[in-house]
Amino acid sequence: MDRIPSVNLKDFVSGDAAKKQKFVEEIGKAYEDIGFVALKGHFLDDTLVDNLYGEVKNFFDLPVETKRSYEVPGIGGQRGYISFGKESAKGKKEGDLKEFWHFGQWVENNPELEAEYPKNVEVKEFPAFNTTGKETYRMLEKTAKYVLRALALYLDLEETYFDQYIHNGNSILRPIHYPPIINEPKNAVRAAAHGDINLITLLMGAQGRGLQVQKHDGEWIDAIAEPDELMINVGDMLSRHTNNKLKSTIHRVINPPRELWGTSRYSMPFFMHPISDMKLDVLESCIDENNPKQYEDITAGEFLHERLVDLGLIKK
Repeated sequence: MDRIPSVNLKDFVSGDAAKKQKFVEEIGKAYEDIGFVALKGHFLDDTLVDNLYGEVKNFFDLPVETKRSYEVPGIGGQRGYISFGKESAKGKKEGDLKEFWHFGQWVENNPELEAEYPKNVEVKEFPAFNTTGKETYRMLEKTAKYVLRALALYLDLEETYFDQYIHNGNSILRPIHYPPIINEPKNAVRAAAHGDINLITLLMGAQGRGLQVQKHDGEWIDAIAEPDELMINVGDMLSRHTNNKLKSTIHRVINPPRELWGTSRYSMPFFMHPISDMKLDVLESCIDENNPKQYEDITAGEFLHERLVDLGLIKK
């Protein structure tokens, strides 16, 4: 497989049973084979996407001192601004060549979860940054819900199996700015090779070359989306829950050729997380004599904490 498979969510929500089943089979097989798909037919419209990119660019163009005023200590970078070079991939000392922002969940009718999650940070300079971020978050969350419904069917679960876990889930929308590269990077890249922590990741901004995916034979291939597509990949939580039936694939963002060092790159992953209490215990349907249980029982909250420590965002 030398390219990422493309699927259309409109097939799943069409009301046509044959088209729906075709989508379930296509996305399930892609996630078994390579862990990535390019998805058309999502719930984002072009106007919302354009508005978000405009607001994000406005924010990252602010002076460093202003941006740092939105950095919140003591919460492991879960909300607000995270400055350049702060995050590194698991096992890597060098910080990635990026700065980013985190929008988190706007909790509905659950005071307990509202108290558990850090509050979203409001940018005073650009009020539309906050409202556009929230609207985008909701549309990506809706898209992710239907993708997970398809995967539930592929795994022989109830279609709405994941719904209870992702409603008010600890999901994150992360607008990322990879600034122009000024000096020769020694060992640093825009985003070092890593797997994602969460259930699934929906990525806006994979239209240009840069994102690469590692196939199971070790070869790296480019993952380039069409203008109307999101890249969606399996995260470690879902891989663990399915005993690696659905595969979390290592990926990276490479530095551009030297002639493009002077350009910025923006991308916006949405990390779909469940509520912290979700048990990630391996599904019984994914265990057999050829595939014994590979993971200890753990909750999503415990697993997330472990990984934030690995990333250097929470100190031991």
